[in-house]
Amino acid sequence: MRATADVLQEIGMSGHYDVDAVRKEFPAAQRITYLDAGFQTPLARPVKAAIDRFLSEGLETAGPKSVWLDRVEQTREKLARFLGASADEIAFTKNTSESMNIAANALPLRAGDKVLMIHGDHPNNAYAFLNLRRKGVTVAFVPMTEIVNADSLRPYIDASTRAISISQVTFHAGHRFDIESIGALCAEKGLHFIVDVMQAIGVVPIDAKAMRATFIGSGSHKGLLVPQGLGLLYWDKSRAELEPAYLAAASLAEVPADLIARPDRLDPAPSARRFELGNFNLPAIHALGASLDMIEALGVANIQNHCFDLGDHLIARLDTLGVRLVGPRARQHRAPHIYVIALPAAEWLGHFEENNVRVSPERDGIRVSFGMFNTIADVDRLIEVIQRRGVKPSSRAA
Repeated sequence: MRATADVLQEIGMSGHYDVDAVRKEFPAAQRITYLDAGFQTPLARPVKAAIDRFLSEGLETAGPKSVWLDRVEQTREKLARFLGASADEIAFTKNTSESMNIAANALPLRAGDKVLMIHGDHPNNAYAFLNLRRKGVTVAFVPMTEIVNADSLRPYIDASTRAISISQVTFHAGHRFDIESIGALCAEKGLHFIVDVMQAIGVVPIDAKAMRATFIGSGSHKGLLVPQGLGLLYWDKSRAELEPAYLAAASLAEVPADLIARPDRLDPAPSARRFELGNFNLPAIHALGASLDMIEALGVANIQNHCFDLGDHLIARLDTLGVRLVGPRARQHRAPHIYVIALPAAEWLGHFEENNVRVSPERDGIRVSFGMFNTIADVDRLIEVIQRRGVKPSSRAA
Protein backbone atom coordinates (compact mmCIF):
# COMPACT_ATOMS: atom_id res chain seq x y z
CA MET A 1 0.00 0.00 0.00
CA ARG A 2 1.38 3.42 -0.93
CA ALA A 3 2.29 5.91 1.79
CA THR A 4 -0.39 8.44 2.67
CA ALA A 5 1.97 11.28 1.73
CA ASP A 6 2.36 9.84 -1.78
CA VAL A 7 -1.40 9.59 -2.27
CA LEU A 8 -1.99 13.12 -0.99
CA GLN A 9 0.75 14.41 -3.27
CA GLU A 10 -0.91 12.85 -6.30
CA ILE A 11 -4.29 14.46 -5.60
CA GLY A 12 -2.74 17.84 -4.85
CA MET A 13 -3.45 17.90 -1.13
CA SER A 14 -1.19 18.15 1.89
CA GLY A 15 -3.66 16.74 4.40
CA HIS A 16 -4.12 20.31 5.69
CA TYR A 17 -5.07 22.30 2.58
CA ASP A 18 -4.94 22.15 -1.22
CA VAL A 19 -1.23 22.75 -1.68
CA ASP A 20 -1.41 22.58 -5.49
CA ALA A 21 -3.91 25.44 -5.53
CA VAL A 22 -1.62 27.45 -3.26
CA ARG A 23 1.43 26.60 -5.35
CA LYS A 24 -0.20 28.11 -8.45
CA GLU A 25 -0.10 31.47 -6.68
CA PHE A 26 3.72 31.32 -6.55
CA PRO A 27 5.06 31.19 -10.13
CA ALA A 28 8.70 30.97 -9.02
CA ALA A 29 7.97 27.77 -7.10
CA GLN A 30 6.77 26.19 -10.34
CA ARG A 31 9.98 27.11 -12.19
CA ILE A 32 12.58 26.09 -9.63
CA THR A 33 12.71 23.85 -6.59
CA TYR A 34 12.41 26.71 -4.12
CA LEU A 35 13.48 25.65 -0.63
CA ASP A 36 14.60 29.03 0.67
CA ALA A 37 11.55 30.62 2.30
CA GLY A 38 13.66 31.27 5.42
CA PHE A 39 15.64 33.74 3.32
CA GLN A 40 12.78 35.27 1.36
CA THR A 41 9.57 33.91 -0.04
CA PRO A 42 8.75 34.22 -3.75
CA LEU A 43 6.15 36.80 -4.66
CA ALA A 44 2.58 35.48 -4.64
CA ARG A 45 0.03 36.59 -7.21
CA PRO A 46 -2.41 38.15 -4.67
CA VAL A 47 0.46 40.05 -3.05
CA LYS A 48 1.63 41.36 -6.43
CA ALA A 49 -1.97 42.33 -7.26
CA ALA A 50 -2.17 44.47 -4.12
CA ILE A 51 1.06 46.25 -5.07
CA ASP A 52 -0.14 46.68 -8.65
CA ARG A 53 -3.35 48.23 -7.37
CA PHE A 54 -1.38 50.74 -5.33
CA LEU A 55 0.85 51.60 -8.30
CA SER A 56 -2.11 51.96 -10.66
CA GLU A 57 -3.84 54.33 -8.26
CA GLY A 58 -0.67 56.40 -8.00
CA LEU A 59 -0.25 56.41 -11.76
CA GLU A 60 -3.85 57.30 -12.58
CA THR A 61 -4.87 59.60 -9.72
CA ALA A 62 -1.55 60.75 -8.22
CA GLY A 63 -2.52 58.87 -5.11
CA PRO A 64 -5.76 58.74 -3.09
CA LYS A 65 -3.85 59.43 0.12
CA SER A 66 -6.81 59.17 2.49
CA VAL A 67 -7.77 55.81 0.94
CA TRP A 68 -4.22 54.54 1.28
CA LEU A 69 -4.02 55.61 4.92
CA ASP A 70 -7.36 53.92 5.62
CA ARG A 71 -5.87 50.71 4.21
CA VAL A 72 -2.87 51.12 6.51
CA GLU A 73 -5.22 51.06 9.49
CA GLN A 74 -7.16 48.12 8.06
CA THR A 75 -3.91 46.19 7.74
CA ARG A 76 -2.87 47.23 11.25
CA GLU A 77 -6.12 45.72 12.53
CA LYS A 78 -5.57 42.50 10.55
CA LEU A 79 -2.04 42.21 11.91
CA ALA A 80 -3.22 42.82 15.45
CA ARG A 81 -5.81 40.03 15.18
CA PHE A 82 -3.14 37.77 13.71
CA LEU A 83 -0.93 38.34 16.78
CA GLY A 84 -3.69 38.24 19.37
CA ALA A 85 -3.18 41.92 20.14
CA SER A 86 -5.08 45.17 19.70
CA ALA A 87 -4.49 47.57 16.83
CA ASP A 88 -3.15 50.28 19.13
CA GLU A 89 -0.31 47.92 20.12
CA ILE A 90 1.03 47.60 16.56
CA ALA A 91 3.56 49.89 14.90
CA PHE A 92 4.97 49.61 11.40
CA THR A 93 8.75 49.74 11.05
CA LYS A 94 11.35 49.13 8.35
CA ASN A 95 12.51 45.66 9.38
CA THR A 96 13.31 43.41 12.35
CA SER A 97 16.54 45.24 13.09
CA GLU A 98 14.76 48.56 13.42
CA SER A 99 12.10 46.97 15.63
CA MET A 100 14.77 45.50 17.92
CA ASN A 101 16.57 48.82 18.13
CA ILE A 102 13.36 50.67 18.96
CA ALA A 103 12.68 48.15 21.72
CA ALA A 104 16.21 48.23 23.12
CA ASN A 105 16.27 52.03 23.32
CA ALA A 106 12.77 52.29 24.79
CA LEU A 107 13.63 50.14 27.80
CA PRO A 108 14.65 52.07 30.94
CA LEU A 109 18.13 50.52 31.04
CA ARG A 110 20.93 52.22 32.93
CA ALA A 111 24.60 51.60 33.67
CA GLY A 112 24.99 48.33 35.56
CA ASP A 113 21.82 46.76 34.15
CA LYS A 114 22.07 43.41 32.37
CA VAL A 115 20.29 41.92 29.37
CA LEU A 116 20.34 38.16 28.73
CA MET A 117 20.54 36.80 25.19
CA ILE A 118 21.33 33.46 23.53
CA HIS A 119 24.79 32.96 22.06
CA GLY A 120 24.58 32.47 18.30
CA ASP A 121 21.09 33.94 17.95
CA HIS A 122 20.54 36.45 15.14
CA PRO A 123 23.28 39.11 15.25
CA ASN A 124 20.98 42.04 14.59
CA ASN A 125 19.01 41.25 17.71
CA ALA A 126 22.28 41.21 19.66
CA TYR A 127 23.68 44.41 18.14
CA ALA A 128 20.61 46.40 19.18
CA PHE A 129 21.48 45.64 22.80
CA LEU A 130 25.26 45.53 22.45
CA ASN A 131 25.00 49.14 21.30
CA LEU A 132 23.75 49.98 24.81
CA ARG A 133 27.16 49.11 26.25
CA ARG A 134 28.03 52.76 25.57
CA LYS A 135 25.53 53.52 28.37
CA GLY A 136 27.09 50.94 30.68
CA VAL A 137 24.51 48.21 30.01
CA THR A 138 25.88 44.65 30.11
CA VAL A 139 24.83 41.95 27.64
CA ALA A 140 25.37 38.38 28.83
CA PHE A 141 25.10 35.47 26.42
CA VAL A 142 23.61 32.17 27.54
CA PRO A 143 24.85 29.05 25.70
CA MET A 144 22.57 27.79 22.94
CA THR A 145 21.43 24.26 23.56
CA GLU A 146 18.94 22.08 21.69
CA ILE A 147 16.27 22.98 24.25
CA VAL A 148 16.02 26.56 25.51
CA ASN A 149 13.32 27.31 28.06
CA ALA A 150 12.85 29.04 31.41
CA ASP A 151 15.11 26.53 33.15
CA SER A 152 17.89 27.34 30.68
CA LEU A 153 17.83 31.03 31.61
CA ARG A 154 16.89 31.01 35.28
CA PRO A 155 20.45 30.34 36.58
CA TYR A 156 21.76 33.41 34.74
CA ILE A 157 19.30 35.87 36.26
CA ASP A 158 20.70 38.00 39.06
CA ALA A 159 19.86 41.27 40.79
CA SER A 160 21.15 43.32 37.84
CA THR A 161 19.12 41.51 35.16
CA ARG A 162 16.46 43.71 33.60
CA ALA A 163 15.52 42.03 30.32
CA ILE A 164 15.72 38.92 28.15
CA SER A 165 15.80 39.23 24.36
CA ILE A 166 15.49 36.12 22.22
CA SER A 167 14.24 34.74 18.91
CA GLN A 168 11.23 32.45 18.83
CA VAL A 169 12.84 30.43 16.04
CA THR A 170 16.54 30.49 15.14
CA PHE A 171 17.53 31.26 11.59
CA HIS A 172 20.57 29.00 11.43
CA ALA A 173 19.30 25.59 12.53
CA GLY A 174 15.59 25.86 13.25
CA HIS A 175 15.59 25.72 17.06
CA ARG A 176 12.18 26.65 18.44
CA PHE A 177 12.56 28.06 21.92
CA ASP A 178 9.92 27.67 24.63
CA ILE A 179 8.89 31.30 24.47
CA GLU A 180 5.85 31.02 26.73
CA SER A 181 7.82 29.51 29.62
CA ILE A 182 10.47 32.22 29.24
CA GLY A 183 7.75 34.89 29.18
CA ALA A 184 6.30 33.45 32.39
CA LEU A 185 9.78 33.57 33.94
CA CYS A 186 10.14 37.23 32.95
CA ALA A 187 6.76 38.01 34.50
CA GLU A 188 7.79 36.21 37.68
CA LYS A 189 11.08 38.13 37.92
CA GLY A 190 9.73 41.50 36.72
CA LEU A 191 11.87 41.49 33.57
CA HIS A 192 11.15 42.96 30.17
CA PHE A 193 10.83 40.33 27.46
CA ILE A 194 11.68 41.10 23.83
CA VAL A 195 11.00 38.51 21.12
CA ASP A 196 12.23 38.41 17.53
CA VAL A 197 9.60 36.41 15.59
CA MET A 198 11.03 36.96 12.11
CA GLN A 199 11.59 33.27 11.40
CA ALA A 200 8.32 32.20 13.02
CA ILE A 201 5.64 34.61 11.90
CA GLY A 202 3.35 33.31 9.18
CA VAL A 203 4.31 29.70 9.88
CA VAL A 204 4.12 29.29 13.66
CA PRO A 205 1.01 30.53 15.52
CA ILE A 206 1.82 33.57 17.66
CA ASP A 207 -0.09 34.81 20.69
CA ALA A 208 1.50 38.02 21.94
CA LYS A 209 -0.38 37.94 25.24
CA ALA A 210 0.54 34.31 25.96
CA MET A 211 4.18 35.26 25.37
CA ARG A 212 3.92 38.05 27.97
CA ALA A 213 6.29 40.05 25.81
CA THR A 214 7.01 43.73 26.26
CA PHE A 215 7.98 44.01 22.60
CA ILE A 216 7.75 41.65 19.63
CA GLY A 217 9.55 42.55 16.43
CA SER A 218 9.68 41.18 12.92
CA GLY A 219 10.16 41.90 9.25
CA SER A 220 7.71 40.66 6.65
CA HIS A 221 9.66 39.13 3.74
CA LYS A 222 9.71 35.53 4.97
CA GLY A 223 6.56 33.87 6.32
CA LEU A 224 4.50 37.03 5.74
CA LEU A 225 5.24 36.89 1.98
CA VAL A 226 5.93 40.62 1.51
CA PRO A 227 8.94 42.12 -0.34
CA GLN A 228 11.70 43.55 1.83
CA GLY A 229 11.35 46.92 3.50
CA LEU A 230 8.49 46.48 5.98
CA GLY A 231 8.67 45.50 9.63
CA LEU A 232 6.35 45.42 12.59
CA LEU A 233 6.56 46.07 16.30
CA TYR A 234 4.16 44.89 18.97
CA TRP A 235 4.23 46.90 22.19
CA ASP A 236 2.41 45.89 25.36
CA LYS A 237 0.39 49.05 25.89
CA SER A 238 0.24 48.46 29.64
CA ARG A 239 3.92 49.53 29.58
CA ALA A 240 2.97 53.16 29.01
CA GLU A 241 6.22 54.37 30.57
CA LEU A 242 8.21 53.10 27.58
CA GLU A 243 8.82 55.92 25.13
CA PRO A 244 10.65 56.20 21.80
CA ALA A 245 14.26 57.30 21.61
CA TYR A 246 13.35 59.57 18.70
CA LEU A 247 10.37 61.76 17.95
CA ALA A 248 8.44 63.07 14.96
CA ALA A 249 5.07 64.72 14.49
CA ALA A 250 3.58 61.29 13.67
CA SER A 251 4.73 60.01 17.08
CA LEU A 252 2.83 62.59 19.11
CA ALA A 253 -0.44 62.28 20.97
CA GLU A 254 -1.44 65.63 19.50
CA VAL A 255 -0.16 66.22 15.98
CA PRO A 256 -0.19 70.01 15.37
CA ALA A 257 -2.71 70.78 12.63
CA ASP A 258 -0.59 73.68 11.40
CA LEU A 259 2.61 71.58 11.60
CA ILE A 260 4.35 74.10 13.83
CA ALA A 261 6.43 72.38 16.50
CA ARG A 262 5.39 73.24 20.07
CA PRO A 263 7.98 72.40 22.74
CA ASP A 264 5.28 72.23 25.42
CA ARG A 265 3.30 69.49 23.61
CA LEU A 266 5.62 66.50 23.33
CA ASP A 267 3.52 63.75 24.86
CA PRO A 268 3.87 60.55 22.81
CA ALA A 269 0.80 58.92 21.30
CA PRO A 270 -0.98 56.56 23.72
CA SER A 271 -0.79 53.85 21.04
CA ALA A 272 2.17 52.10 19.40
CA ARG A 273 2.11 54.94 16.89
CA ARG A 274 4.52 56.60 19.35
CA PHE A 275 7.20 54.38 17.78
CA GLU A 276 6.45 55.38 14.17
CA LEU A 277 8.01 58.23 12.19
CA GLY A 278 5.32 58.59 9.54
CA ASN A 279 5.55 58.16 5.73
CA PHE A 280 4.71 54.47 5.68
CA ASN A 281 5.98 51.94 3.16
CA LEU A 282 2.56 52.05 1.55
CA PRO A 283 3.00 49.45 -1.22
CA ALA A 284 4.41 46.93 1.26
CA ILE A 285 1.54 47.55 3.69
CA HIS A 286 -0.91 46.97 0.84
CA ALA A 287 0.98 43.74 0.14
CA LEU A 288 0.81 42.72 3.80
CA GLY A 289 -2.95 43.14 3.83
CA ALA A 290 -3.21 40.70 0.93
CA SER A 291 -0.73 38.22 2.40
CA LEU A 292 -2.52 38.14 5.75
CA ASP A 293 -5.72 37.32 3.88
CA MET A 294 -3.91 34.41 2.18
CA ILE A 295 -2.44 33.09 5.41
CA GLU A 296 -5.67 33.37 7.36
CA ALA A 297 -7.63 31.64 4.59
CA LEU A 298 -5.35 28.60 4.99
CA GLY A 299 -4.87 28.90 8.74
CA VAL A 300 -1.41 29.40 10.18
CA ALA A 301 -1.74 26.18 12.20
CA ASN A 302 -2.39 24.31 8.95
CA ILE A 303 0.69 25.91 7.37
CA GLN A 304 2.71 24.87 10.41
CA ASN A 305 1.47 21.29 10.26
CA HIS A 306 2.06 21.08 6.51
CA CYS A 307 5.66 22.21 7.02
CA PHE A 308 6.09 19.74 9.88
CA ASP A 309 4.98 16.96 7.54
CA LEU A 310 7.52 18.06 4.95
CA GLY A 311 10.17 18.17 7.65
CA ASP A 312 9.34 14.68 8.86
CA HIS A 313 9.69 13.43 5.29
CA LEU A 314 12.99 15.26 4.86
CA ILE A 315 14.40 13.82 8.09
CA ALA A 316 13.34 10.30 7.11
CA ARG A 317 14.97 10.63 3.69
CA LEU A 318 18.17 12.06 5.20
CA ASP A 319 18.28 9.18 7.68
CA THR A 320 18.04 6.75 4.78
CA LEU A 321 21.06 8.44 3.21
CA GLY A 322 22.88 8.57 6.53
CA VAL A 323 23.14 12.35 6.32
CA ARG A 324 23.04 14.27 9.59
CA LEU A 325 20.50 16.96 10.44
CA VAL A 326 21.91 19.94 12.33
CA GLY A 327 19.66 21.09 15.18
CA PRO A 328 16.69 19.52 16.94
CA ARG A 329 14.67 16.65 15.44
CA ALA A 330 11.68 16.46 17.80
CA ARG A 331 8.67 18.52 16.72
CA GLN A 332 8.29 20.19 20.10
CA HIS A 333 11.80 21.68 19.86
CA ARG A 334 12.19 22.37 16.14
CA ALA A 335 10.73 24.95 13.82
CA PRO A 336 8.32 23.35 11.36
CA HIS A 337 10.03 24.84 8.32
CA ILE A 338 13.79 25.29 8.89
CA TYR A 339 16.25 22.40 8.55
CA VAL A 340 20.02 22.48 8.18
CA ILE A 341 21.68 19.54 6.46
CA ALA A 342 25.27 18.73 7.43
CA LEU A 343 26.65 19.20 3.94
CA PRO A 344 29.47 21.79 3.72
CA ALA A 345 28.00 24.84 1.99
CA ALA A 346 31.25 25.66 0.20
CA GLU A 347 31.20 22.25 -1.48
CA TRP A 348 27.46 21.84 -2.08
CA LEU A 349 25.82 25.19 -2.78
CA GLY A 350 27.04 25.32 -6.38
CA HIS A 351 25.75 21.79 -7.00
CA PHE A 352 22.27 22.75 -5.87
CA GLU A 353 22.33 25.92 -7.97
CA GLU A 354 23.37 23.93 -11.05
CA ASN A 355 20.40 21.64 -10.51
CA ASN A 356 17.88 24.47 -10.13
CA VAL A 357 17.40 23.94 -6.38
CA ARG A 358 17.30 27.10 -4.25
CA VAL A 359 18.67 26.73 -0.71
CA SER A 360 20.85 28.86 1.59
CA PRO A 361 24.38 28.39 2.90
CA GLU A 362 24.42 28.37 6.68
CA ARG A 363 27.10 28.27 9.34
CA ASP A 364 26.74 24.50 9.81
CA GLY A 365 25.69 23.36 6.36
CA ILE A 366 22.91 23.82 3.82
CA ARG A 367 19.65 25.32 5.07
CA VAL A 368 16.39 24.04 3.64
CA SER A 369 13.39 26.19 4.54
CA PHE A 370 9.82 25.43 3.52
CA GLY A 371 6.94 27.70 2.61
CA MET A 372 3.21 27.08 2.34
CA PHE A 373 3.70 26.19 -1.34
CA ASN A 374 6.25 23.39 -0.95
CA THR A 375 5.41 19.73 -1.56
CA ILE A 376 6.70 16.25 -0.85
CA ALA A 377 7.93 16.24 -4.45
CA ASP A 378 10.19 19.21 -3.63
CA VAL A 379 11.78 17.23 -0.81
CA ASP A 380 12.24 14.20 -3.03
CA ARG A 381 13.81 16.38 -5.70
CA LEU A 382 16.29 17.72 -3.13
CA ILE A 383 17.20 14.19 -2.05
CA GLU A 384 17.61 13.09 -5.68
CA VAL A 385 20.05 15.96 -6.25
CA ILE A 386 22.03 14.94 -3.15
CA GLN A 387 22.12 11.32 -4.30
CA ARG A 388 23.29 12.39 -7.76
CA ARG A 389 26.49 13.87 -6.35
CA GLY A 390 27.01 11.34 -3.60
CA VAL A 391 27.67 11.88 0.09
CA LYS A 392 31.08 11.89 1.71
CA PRO A 393 31.54 10.00 5.00
CA SER A 394 32.08 13.27 6.93
CA SER A 395 28.49 14.27 6.12
CA ARG A 396 26.94 11.10 7.47
CA ALA A 397 25.06 10.82 10.74
CA ALA A 398 27.11 9.94 13.80
